[in-house]
Amino acid sequence: METFIANVPSPVGPFGVEGTAEAITAIYLPNQRHRASTGTPPRAVARAAKQLEEYFKGTRRDFDVSLALVDATDFQHDVWDALTAIPYGEVRTYGDVAVSVDRPHASRAVGNANHANPWPVVVPCHRVVSSTGIGGYGGGDEVKRFLLDLEGVHY
Repeated sequence: METFIANVPSPVGPFGVEGTAEAITAIYLPNQRHRASTGTPPRAVARAAKQLEEYFKGTRRDFDVSLALVDATDFQHDVWDALTAIPYGEVRTYGDVAVSVDRPHASRAVGNANHANPWPVVVPCHRVVSSTGIGGYGGGDEVKRFLLDLEGVHY
């Protein structure tokens, strides 16, 4: 299956949307190496790129895109499902997410599952913070702060 990558500009650098006509396989953060494809993006990529642009403009709060099936553990899938339940403009701690997936002592594992999330922003791992501060983010603190500020989150 050949994938297509479309770049989406943001104030912190370009995000990449990778996928096929049917689904999104990955979202690349500005600090992750990705090369945009040439030509017309397939339907699912174009839809996700448009929705990311709207999100960065502040006119979109929720995403309606098809995500590709990925090889991951049941725990990772449970965490990613829990992330999609965190409303725009709100945050949860790693501990909160661990409790929500019935693994109350798995805060660190939640962080690892967040880091493995193939669709950042769309599956909002940036909305998970530490109990003592902003916490980590694969895209770096600047990108996480940008996303939280965009959503009006006070952390």
